[in-house]
Amino acid sequence: MKRTQKLLMSTFATFVAVTLVIAALFESDLLTTGILKDDVGSDEFWAATIMELLTLCIIPVSLRLFKFGAVARCLVSAESLLKYGMVRMLMLCLPMLANTILYYLYMNVAFGYMAIIVFLCLAFVLPTKTRCESEVSANNN
Repeated sequence: MKRTQKLLMSTFATFVAVTLVIAALFESDLLTTGILKDDVGSDEFWAATIMELLTLCIIPVSLRLFKFGAVARCLVSAESLLKYGMVRMLMLCLPMLANTILYYLYMNVAFGYMAIIVFLCLAFVLPTKTRCESEVSANNN
């Protein structure tokens, strides 16, 4: 269980660190901001629409993933927790990273807000030792 918890926590820490490094690179002007912004804005509209829909759909699914019957029945060991925990972590971390990058490429605050919302949702699935043990033991009873 300890290995599973460490792998899930390292995935969380890696994605948060990468997101912060990307933000630092854009904020320090080492990377150019707003390079995809144009006068027409149709590509920005489509990117925002897709990311809004993806973010709105991914958050409730990832937060409730372990409550779905098929997944709950599979959560009986540390290996299964690692598999489904990694899926849940990636469901949140990848949109967070994408929204952060898109925020700086388009300088559209909607992407920034979505990245912040997903980051806050990560607090509800933070893979602490207690949470990992309770998620597996809840399904063994």
